[in-house]
Amino acid sequence: MNLSHLRATVAVTGVAMLALATPLLAQQKAGPAGQPAPAVQQVVGAPSPAAPVQATPPAAVPGVAASATSDAAAAPAEGESKLLRPTSTGGLRELSPWSMFLSADVIVKAVMIGLAFASLVTWTIFIAKMIELTLIRRKLSTALSKINGARSLAEAQFALGGKEGVLASLLAAAMREGRLSAGISSDAGIKERAASSFAEIVRAEARRIRLGMGLLATIGATSPFVGLFGTVWGIMNSFIGISKSQTTNLAVVAPGIAEALLATAIGLVAAIPAVIIYNHFSRVTKTYLELVNRASGAAGRLLSRDLDRTHGGSHSRAAE
Repeated sequence: MNLSHLRATVAVTGVAMLALATPLLAQQKAGPAGQPAPAVQQVVGAPSPAAPVQATPPAAVPGVAASATSDAAAAPAEGESKLLRPTSTGGLRELSPWSMFLSADVIVKAVMIGLAFASLVTWTIFIAKMIELTLIRRKLSTALSKINGARSLAEAQFALGGKEGVLASLLAAAMREGRLSAGISSDAGIKERAASSFAEIVRAEARRIRLGMGLLATIGATSPFVGLFGTVWGIMNSFIGISKSQTTNLAVVAPGIAEALLATAIGLVAAIPAVIIYNHFSRVTKTYLELVNRASGAAGRLLSRDLDRTHGGSHSRAAE
């Protein structure tokens, strides 16, 4: 009896456990959120409901799909080209001298225009003075060679042939002084008055030949400072723009500073040639004035000979 009673107890316990496990299995098969469990597929090869269903693409219209594909493929390339290709307002053209001049401040533009005009004046003076000095030096040298063998003022004037120039003016002043001093026996007084006239002619010729030299000196001395003023003004405006944009990006800062430095560059371009040309003409003018002094000495010697002849003849007649 004990064995049969034990078997009965085990059978009852198994039935109870099976009854408790059945609801749990049903709940697990139902899945989360109370969804019913999928039915068991009994047909072999039938598609599983859990498998993702791929939608069949619609029939492509000829030409449209190809164009859409080409546009989609070209879009990244176009974006890249926009990043690499300089725009009409950007790139290296912003830093060209003309572009920087156009985008500069009004004051900086005025400084640049003034310095450019000063440079033009410098080269104009250089060309004009070079032609003038070359011609008058050649003319005076030729005139001195012509009167080298003259014995009197009248003979020297005849040798020149009535040509105008500083030597002709000196000879005319000597002749005028000799004519005005006729009847005066003091040769020293006549020579002194003639020397005074010669000095006035030489000074007038020196002033004439130095015409424009002061302007060259002024341009050479002031152009760097004028350009520096434009640079200071431009950098001040650049800093104001930086403060307004609230950025220190080099692409924002560089154009304004480059525009400001352009004024200094133009100032140096105007000043350096002016200083060089001024020094060159100073040497050339000094050489020419030495020729003028030689002409003055030649006129004085001819006057002295004429006075000696006149007074020597009068003394000989008085002795007779």
